[in-house]
Amino acid sequence: MDSIHLEKDRPVKHVGRKELYTQLETRVSYLHDFLDFNSGDIEALTTGSKYIKALIPAVVNIVYKKLLETDITARAFHTRNTADERPLEEFMNEESPQILRRKMFLRWYLTRLCSDPSSMEFWKYLDKVGLMHCGKGRLHALNIEYVHIGVCLGFIQDIFTEALLSHPRLPLQRKIALVRAIGKIIWIQNDLFAKWYVRDGEEYADGNEGDEYEDKEGYVDGKKVIGESSSSHSSDDDGSSVSSSDGPVPSANPSTGAKSAIPIPSVCPFSGHKEINASS
Repeated sequence: MDSIHLEKDRPVKHVGRKELYTQLETRVSYLHDFLDFNSGDIEALTTGSKYIKALIPAVVNIVYKKLLETDITARAFHTRNTADERPLEEFMNEESPQILRRKMFLRWYLTRLCSDPSSMEFWKYLDKVGLMHCGKGRLHALNIEYVHIGVCLGFIQDIFTEALLSHPRLPLQRKIALVRAIGKIIWIQNDLFAKWYVRDGEEYADGNEGDEYEDKEGYVDGKKVIGESSSSHSSDDDGSSVSSSDGPVPSANPSTGAKSAIPIPSVCPFSGHKEINASS
């Protein structure tokens, strides 16, 4: 963004409105500047990654417990559309194979969300996540209305905030730095969801929005950006590859042949959050 001078000694940065809606780099740069997302935030995330990663399995369980509490969000795992209100005789539970797959992707996503955001690839992935929830960019369309997206991000931020501030050994300044950095990341992700939902800037649309994202879930420009490579994969419902080397994956019961989940922690190691400490 260029600087202009409206008054002596008071530089004002120029932000092109059209570029905000047509160039991801410009939008991300504007969000970084406005939120003062800087090298200190990146350092806080990279040096504090082990504390964040320790929380993620519990956060994933809490989020899916919340999503399955209400019919409008639980139904979406059947219909792939929160606007579809058809009645269901039975809802999925936390041990359903599809929920276990989605837990795995959320675990990978949160790990990526709190990793090193110094490259444009990181932000392109967050932008693609927004696209893939609004009915575009997937082999099988997924349409999750924005009200559910926004409140879920707020729920995730609240869990991280309480858990990190409750850590018994982290110095206060490191806690503050981590909470601020994660908060900025989540709010930028929130905007990269909103840009696919709101109508602001629609006069600049060319009808091909999202065409640049033709990869499977977890990929950007043909490169896998979440999960780990493994010789053993299962197919997700949009045709994407799911590694069985990470996250909660089904394992066969030798006596029945049925599949059950490999347990992941339901108790947060740091926090007194009542839902984190509740038995699953």
